Amino acid sequence: MALKKFKPVTPGTRFRVGNTYSEVTTDKPEKSLLAPMKSTGGRNSTGKMTVRNIGGGHKRRYRIVDFKRDKEGVPGTVKTIEYDPNRSAYICLINYADGEKRYIIAPNKIKVGDTVQAGRGVPPNVGNAMYLEDIPLGADIHAIELAPGKGAALVRSAGTSATLIGKEGKYVVVKLPSGEVRRILSVCKATIGSTSNPDHGLQVFGKAGRKRWTGRRPRVRGVAMNPVDHPMGGGEGKSSGGHPRSRTGVMAKGEKTRSAKKASSKLIISRRKSKNK
Repeated sequence: MALKKFKPVTPGTRFRVGNTYSEVTTDKPEKSLLAPMKSTGGRNSTGKMTVRNIGGGHKRRYRIVDFKRDKEGVPGTVKTIEYDPNRSAYICLINYADGEKRYIIAPNKIKVGDTVQAGRGVPPNVGNAMYLEDIPLGADIHAIELAPGKGAALVRSAGTSATLIGKEGKYVVVKLPSGEVRRILSVCKATIGSTSNPDHGLQVFGKAGRKRWTGRRPRVRGVAMNPVDHPMGGGEGKSSGGHPRSRTGVMAKGEKTRSAKKASSKLIISRRKSKNK
């Protein structure tokens, strides 16, 4: 992926750094793999706002992505690499030998015409989905399942990858992008390689309006509110709002919020690296 810095012909383009989309090969999605998406505006079924700062944005259609990669033993060819408005990574359209078409998360450096496969006995090439017990140690992987057959849940965003660092009985040991090291059942699947669009995080919107196009509304800081609205509100002038915490009182720094009884705790070998140290 390549980035481009815009000429400052308007105030909105003065600081804008955008994507060239050089890897994208078409702007027309596969119609059979589209589904409608309805915008909620942050409201629930009764019309009450349950999530703030959501609303507006461009209309989208959902791309049905194959996260399970359960089409085993049938080779597929990459037909297109496409932009997906619902995720940060690109997706690619796979034409299988039996005529079926599916979208998958596009691995980095995959090209139109490449062949991908899934299942047992496939080589550890970029884009191939394999069982974790069959993947060689040290391999970069993405789109990792947490439960067999449930579909990829981890490492799906742009430019991310995990590393397979060990095998322990019915588990494998995986180091995740956050720095967390955990065990995952060896009969779960993962895809070889890292995800596409690695420079996604380097983009600069340039103006507030571009944020609104994505469906995000302005967010008011807690310290700028009144005490009735937020635990950090109130005070004269620019006084501090006290200990950082959420609107519902959950501490943001220092206090542990993870449940001690959570079942997956026994699978975590070392917690993620904190950015506040």
